[in-house]
Amino acid sequence: MGNSGSAVKVCADHQGGINWLSLSPDGQRLLTGSEDGTARLWSTADSQCHGHFQGHESYITFCHLENEAAFTCSADHTIRKWDVVTGQCLAIYRGHTSIVNRILVAKDYLFSGSYDRTARCWSVDKENQIQEFRGHRNCVLTLAHYSSKDVLEEEEEEEEEEEKVSRDLLVTGSTDCTVKVWWVSSGRCYQTLLGHTGAVLCLILDAPNRELFSGSTDYTIRTWNIVTGEQLKVFKEHQGSIICLELVNRHLYSGSADRTVKCWLVDTGERIQTYKAHKHSVSTLKYHAGILFTGSGDACARAFNSRSGVLQKIFRGHKFIINCIQIHNELLYTASHDGTLRIWDIRGICKRNKRRLKKERSAQGRSSQKGSLSRLFNNKVGCMVQQENGD
Repeated sequence: MGNSGSAVKVCADHQGGINWLSLSPDGQRLLTGSEDGTARLWSTADSQCHGHFQGHESYITFCHLENEAAFTCSADHTIRKWDVVTGQCLAIYRGHTSIVNRILVAKDYLFSGSYDRTARCWSVDKENQIQEFRGHRNCVLTLAHYSSKDVLEEEEEEEEEEEKVSRDLLVTGSTDCTVKVWWVSSGRCYQTLLGHTGAVLCLILDAPNRELFSGSTDYTIRTWNIVTGEQLKVFKEHQGSIICLELVNRHLYSGSADRTVKCWLVDTGERIQTYKAHKHSVSTLKYHAGILFTGSGDACARAFNSRSGVLQKIFRGHKFIINCIQIHNELLYTASHDGTLRIWDIRGICKRNKRRLKKERSAQGRSSQKGSLSRLFNNKVGCMVQQENGD
């Protein structure tokens, strides 16, 4: 394991804990949303703060960054849209009657989930509410979005004629233990996924494979067919709530309150690795170039070899829980409830891991070549034996 690292830079402009960290699609900017009721925009080029968004009347719970605009949601029941260049508030979306927990931007839609037990859909540009999704018996904590054309066959789509206006669907996870799938155009519930016995804290969608993964306080992860609503598998080995999920190359990584991350093969349900060493709940995780990065309630970030599970580095410096991490240009960004954004250089870890992967591939190639030569030799021997036997 490498020595514990010190941050390249510590950004301490916020006056309260940072609840979320979002990276723009082009990788040029980061957005932090804080308990101090403000959001800040950071450049990944120079790590300087280039924007300070003020206007919310309470703490910011979550934020989302596009290339041209930033979005924040708050305990003040509103969502705001900001110009990333001028810092001007471009829109205020009003309608929720309680804390807005989560937002999601997809196409021209802005989706939100709230403690008021509803999810809502807004027009990004026109500032008006398009749809309300009402049916959960408790707060909506997490969201996902997909289009039916990504998952439905043509004959199945024909059965949904009334939804032809829009093929978009919203997925919501709630503390009422259910996951619901909604038609965006009508607000009608398409599926209610039953099985969890605890709050649903996280969702991961794999639309091309028609699969949805949900993590819950009941200690399980469940896989669902998002077309039929059928529960496909239940992953049961965790001993605490499932807080975060990451899906990479049909490998599912789950972070838990039991202080571990586990890696599962999606196709078989087999648990193939457990990543230990955390001294508190695993609050966030991110896979990058064969390395699993985690953030924990013990105020540390960690880097694990994703295949072997070996701990490669501990990043120490934060004082409280790390709520979110992002990775860009071999820099690790960690945002904490201590109010700081810390930036760490991970080039050394990435380089070592690339060398290791190269050696493994080379060894596999040699092994495969030996196997091919062995099969060729055996085939020749077999032919000789057959000839000697007169076959």
